[in-house]
Amino acid sequence: MFEGKTYIITGIADKHSLAMYVAKEIIKNNGKVICTGLGVSAFHDNLSDRAKEFLNQSHQHFKESVETELGKEVETHILDVTLPESINDFCQKLRDKNQTVDGLLHAIAMDKTIRNKKVKPLLEVNFDEFCDTMQVSAFSLVSLTAKLKAHDLLNPGSSICSLSYIAAQKVTFHPYRNISIAKAALERITIELADELGRQNGTRVNCVRFSPYLGSKAGTATLNTSDVEFAGQKSPLGNAQPQDLAYEVAHLLRPKSRITGEIRHVDGGYNIVG
Repeated sequence: MFEGKTYIITGIADKHSLAMYVAKEIIKNNGKVICTGLGVSAFHDNLSDRAKEFLNQSHQHFKESVETELGKEVETHILDVTLPESINDFCQKLRDKNQTVDGLLHAIAMDKTIRNKKVKPLLEVNFDEFCDTMQVSAFSLVSLTAKLKAHDLLNPGSSICSLSYIAAQKVTFHPYRNISIAKAALERITIELADELGRQNGTRVNCVRFSPYLGSKAGTATLNTSDVEFAGQKSPLGNAQPQDLAYEVAHLLRPKSRITGEIRHVDGGYNIVG
């Protein structure tokens, strides 16, 4: 299905990351992946020792996971979407190799207003916290895609897919606040880019809302076991599994499709329950 196609996979933190399942599915179907993760780069200035330790540890987990799960031959790059220089450097490295791509998985999100599984009320979120979450979780889809286009890296007829959650639409049992707004923005960006890129070079842009998932670092940081169990009980088919997501994303990334501007649900039917 993906013979001769190359996709950028963002958001791999470890072997349990949802992005990892998607990468495996692409490789299984004869495609190639280029994986990006956090790490200390030449564009990080005045980092504290704590920040350096976090980024170094994140990069180590990222690299080890990719090598173990996908193979040592898989290309990896440090990418920090909060730094335009980092995005540009990543794209330039691909350009230098004459490496174009056929799409990407956007699986990046961050919200510092969720700590120790406690969600800060929206009325207590400050402007910087709001903007940081919006930049990483939503606008990064625009900034990364724009640079790929500017460097002429995005092949005609490419496909872009991002990951979201039902909280982008309605208040859920687990009261996300700040990140919910960013996910709603991500979904709206998906639709606008679907129109814009579709008319420019036939690129498709879609988004998938997934079930609560405790296996990833993000899920572990924000969810309790009881949250996942509750969603599973409410969903007609029970919670979707990471492989279900991988199948759907692969379906949306596959070449020569005319599916675009979609907000898909892979959640066992949780979205239809009141």
